[in-house]
Amino acid sequence: MSVSPERKQEVIKENAQANGDTGSPEVQVAILTERIKNLTGHFKSNHKDNHSRRGLLMMVNKRRNLLAYLKKKDVERYNALIQKLGLRK
Repeated sequence: MSVSPERKQEVIKENAQANGDTGSPEVQVAILTERIKNLTGHFKSNHKDNHSRRGLLMMVNKRRNLLAYLKKKDVERYNALIQKLGLRK
């Protein structure tokens, strides 16, 4: 259900603004997106797992708030990120 450490490092490397960047909104949104993708796959076989569903909803809301912050601060970075991650079709 969670993201493996190797995959997490890949995601950080792909979305980091600078070397050693792990806290920028882009990195946080990318990691949350990866976790959300894993959990949606989990719900295909475990549709009654409501405890994990609550965690999923919390992650989706956190991602939405981070995207709103990024859009308010820098629209170009926001547009580049949603294009890269395939969000907001």
